[in-house]
Amino acid sequence: MDDPTATPPPGCPAHGIGPGGLRRLYGPEAEDLAAVYEKLRAEHGPVAPVLLHDDVPIWLVLGHAENLHMVRSPSQFCRDTRQWSALQDGTVKPEHPMMPHFAWQPICVHAEGDEHLRLRGAVTGAISTIDHRGIRRYINRATQHLVNQFCEEGGADLVSQFAEHLPMMVMCEILGMPDEYNDQIVQAARDMPKGSETAIASNAYLMDVLMRLTARRRAEPADDFTSHLISHPARLTDDEVGQHLRIILVAAYEATANLIANVLRVVLTDPRFRAQLKGGQMTVPEAVEQSLWDEPPFSTVLPYVAKHDTELGGEHISKGDALIMGIAPGNVDPRVRPDLSAHMQGNRSHLAFGGGPHECPGQDIGRAIADVGVDALLTRLPDVQLAVPEDELRWWSSISNRHLVELPVKFAPKPQQDVMARPAHPLASPRVSTWQIGASEPQPRMQAPAPAPTAPVAPPAPPAPAGRQGPLRRFLRWWRGE
Repeated sequence: MDDPTATPPPGCPAHGIGPGGLRRLYGPEAEDLAAVYEKLRAEHGPVAPVLLHDDVPIWLVLGHAENLHMVRSPSQFCRDTRQWSALQDGTVKPEHPMMPHFAWQPICVHAEGDEHLRLRGAVTGAISTIDHRGIRRYINRATQHLVNQFCEEGGADLVSQFAEHLPMMVMCEILGMPDEYNDQIVQAARDMPKGSETAIASNAYLMDVLMRLTARRRAEPADDFTSHLISHPARLTDDEVGQHLRIILVAAYEATANLIANVLRVVLTDPRFRAQLKGGQMTVPEAVEQSLWDEPPFSTVLPYVAKHDTELGGEHISKGDALIMGIAPGNVDPRVRPDLSAHMQGNRSHLAFGGGPHECPGQDIGRAIADVGVDALLTRLPDVQLAVPEDELRWWSSISNRHLVELPVKFAPKPQQDVMARPAHPLASPRVSTWQIGASEPQPRMQAPAPAPTAPVAPPAPPAPAGRQGPLRRFLRWWRGE
C-alpha cells in the first residue's frame, strides 16, 4: 500500500500541492510566487483556491477587474477578520505565522460602517494638515544627509544605507518624533512584518515608542501628524492613536523602502529606463509610477472576508470565506497588460495602493519620498553604476512583498554637501534629466561601505514652518511646485 505521508521525490509535480489538490503559497515550491500566480491563472482563471501556511484554505484574486470589484464592494466584502470562518472554527491557530496579518485590531483598516468613517476620518484629517511643500524640502535635506555618509567612499549599498533609512527619517519627522530615528527603529520596522522569531519583540519596541509619543503629544500638542490625530473631533483613545501610528509607520516605511530600492535597481539595470531618463522622455515620478505597476511594494493584501454567499470571477465564494487581494498578479493581468514591456506612463490604475474604502490614504507622501529622494540621490551621484553583475542581486520574498537584500553601487568619490543648501532645481517640477547613469569615465575600485552607525543619527533640521493655509490651497501649491 502506498504511504500517504511519503514525501514526493525532488522535481515531482506534487511538490507545492496540498490537501484537495490546492497549490500552496508557501514552502520551497512557492519561492517564485510570480510563477505560481501564472500557473494558478492558467488553471483557474481570475480567482483561484489556494493554501496559506499550515494549509489554511483561502481564495487568491488574480484578475485586475476582480480585485477592484472586491475592494470597491463593501456590501459584499470586508476587512473585519472576526467574520472569517477559519478563525472562528479554529482552523487558523493563534500561533499561525501570519497571525500579525490576520489579528483584528481597533484600526480603520479592520473597521466597517460608521466606525470606519470615524477612524478613517481622523487619519485623513491629520494627513490633510501635512505641509507637503515643506516635507519635500525635508526629504531633499534628509537625502543629502544620508548621501553625505557615504559619498566620499566611492561605493555604497543603496538598500541598507539609503532606501531603508530615508522613509524612516521622513516618517519620524511627520509623526513628530525625529529624535527617535535610529538604526533600531529601522530594523524593528523591517523585522515586524516578516513574522520572524523576533517580530513580537520588534512590535513591542515600536509600540513602546509610539505610545510614549502619544502620551507626550496628549500632554504637549505640536504641529505634527500625531497631535492632529489626537485632537481630531473623532476623539481617538490613546490605544487607537498608538495602533494607527503603528500601521501608518510600518506600512509607509516598508512600502516606500521597497519602492525606492525597486526604482533605483531598474534605473541602474534597465537600458530603457536609463536612456529615457537621460534623454528627458521620462521623469522620476513617471519612473516611480512604472515601478508601482511592475514591482508593487506590497504583493498582496490579506485578508478580505465575504459577508455573504457571492460570486467572483466565476467562483462561488461562501459567507465567511477569506480572500487575498492579489496586487502583483492583478498588475500583470493579461486582460489589462497584454504586453508587459509596454510603458504605462500616465496610467495610475495599478493596484499598488489598494482601492475602495480602504485605499491607502497616504500614498502621495510615499510617492513624494520616492520622487524627491531618487531624484536628489541621482543628481548627487550622476556616475553611479551597479557594482556587481545584475544576476548576483538577491531578494527576500514572502507572500506579502518582495524586496532587495542589497544594491551595491560604485561611483567617483564626491565631497559632502551642506544639507541646508537649496536644491539646484524645483523639487516638484518635471525637468530634462542631466544624469549620466553608467558614465563611461574610468571608475575607482569599490570600497567597502562605511558601517552603519550604532548611535542615533539626528536627521537634518526641518525648515521653519510656513504660514498655515487651507489643505486645498496647500495641495495645489505643492502640485504646481510653488
